[in-house]
Amino acid sequence: MAKVVKKLGIKKEPGYLYFINGNGDVARVQMARAGQKTSKRKEIVEKAGIEKESGYLYFLDKNGNIAAAKMMRGGRKKKKAAKKKTAKKKATKKKTAKKKAAKKKTTRKRR
Repeated sequence: MAKVVKKLGIKKEPGYLYFINGNGDVARVQMARAGQKTSKRKEIVEKAGIEKESGYLYFLDKNGNIAAAKMMRGGRKKKKAAKKKTAKKKATKKKTAKKKAAKKKTTRKRR
């Protein structure tokens, strides 16, 4: 999968993260550990000066060589979900019952 770009044979020390910086050189930085203060300073281990191509991931392999692997963009495509067809309900007017008018009480006049 990965191809060796440049053979360097760098020995890795534990507690450091090795990476290829923007200039194509091998650099390292101290890894963060719980409860310990770490140096954020990056130090260049070896100047390789490789030209990076877009679409490739560059890393230091287990033998200490610079390797490149093609990046997987998007991964496996998902199946399209089947859309459920929902029938639209027609808007119906609600029938309102008319209220009967209240009967007025008639008062009888006293004579």
